[in-house]
Amino acid sequence: MKLSRILQRKGGGVATVRPDRPILEVVEELKRRRIGAVVVTDANDHMVGILSERDIVHALAGEGPDLTRLTAADLMTPQVQCCTPDHDVNYVMRQMTDGGFRHVPVLEGEQLTGIISIGDVVRARIDELENERAELQRYISG
Repeated sequence: MKLSRILQRKGGGVATVRPDRPILEVVEELKRRRIGAVVVTDANDHMVGILSERDIVHALAGEGPDLTRLTAADLMTPQVQCCTPDHDVNYVMRQMTDGGFRHVPVLEGEQLTGIISIGDVVRARIDELENERAELQRYISG
């Protein structure tokens, strides 16, 4: 299954924040939207990083209450693994597993068109397996 199909189902909206956004505001955005990551973009809407709940928790362990003085730029991962709508779900699953991350932005050229989470990948894979099972049952039943 191609990522374009997953994005058609879930939509291509991506939560973004600017690098100077205070961490407490980013945390509130994550909570409000019930998401696990935001893409950090510059004034021209070009991606400059990604910031996840995991990044914030790791920083909290190191910074404690001083975390509140930090911004998205302070905690974001600047080297972002990305994919395209034409990538296969199995490729992205492998990329996430090998890289130890749970969110992958989807780009068409320089344009951010969506974000795929580990939950999206697992859901798509389960759908594929259920469809294969149903087809095999139909084939066996004749």
